[in-house]
Amino acid sequence: MKFTQNTLDKVEKIIEDCGYIIRYERGTFQSGYCILQEKKVVVLNKFLQTEGRINTLIDLIPLLNINFDALTHESQKLYSELMELEHAK
Repeated sequence: MKFTQNTLDKVEKIIEDCGYIIRYERGTFQSGYCILQEKKVVVLNKFLQTEGRINTLIDLIPLLNINFDALTHESQKLYSELMELEHAK
């Protein structure tokens, strides 16, 4: 997987398609992120570089309530690929 802005946009879209809001804020996040489940908000450290943002979001996706049917076809394909990578770990 390439760590480009385009890839970041696609990974963000998976999360946003399921009703989550992604915010980039300054803070002391131990893991680079914070999830506010009730409000469906994911807060990432704004100082992460593109690669760090992508890796953090990929790590987060299995923890979120992702509705596969709510995703676009392109997002479904990427989501499936990411889940295969997660299971291969």
